[in-house]
Formats: sequence, C-alpha cells, structure tokens
Amino acid sequence: LEFRRVLFRSVSDKMKHAAESNSEQETGFEAHLQSRLGSRVRHLRVLCLINGFHLFGSARTCHAQQLAQHLVMEITELPILANEIEVC
Repeated sequence: LEFRRVLFRSVSDKMKHAAESNSEQETGFEAHLQSRLGSRVRHLRVLCLINGFHLFGSARTCHAQQLAQHLVMEITELPILANEIEVC
C-alpha cells in the first residue's frame, strides 16, 4: 500500500505542475481507479487540473459516487473540484 501511495504521489506531483493534462497519465490513473471501483462507476473520466480534479461518469448509487471521490482524494491528496458522476 505504501508503494502505491508513493507511486501515485509522484504522479500527483507531476499533474500539479502541468498546465495541460497529459492524456497518457490520465488514462493510466483512470484505469487504476476503475479497477478499484469495479462496475460501481461506469464511463469514469477524470479531468486533471493544476489545483484538483473533475470527475465524470455514472453510478447506480450515491455511495458508489462517494467511493470514487474518496478514492481519488486518498490516492492524490488533491481536492475534488467537481464531482459530476451522475447517479442514475
């Protein structure tokens, strides 16, 4: 678990300093999140900005939406600027 935090902390630091998002890093990050969330959140998309994240997708429950949000905050230690995961 500590290795993952160190790995994603370094990715997080790179994302903080990048003015434009790097789609290759985003795709890897989204794939990691999706593997942790399973089918609870569909069509997950994470937009990385300098000061935080915007989340997009769809979930069946508010709980799944919150899981995604807290997972991103746990891994990156950056705030969620907008959680637009639709509960349907």
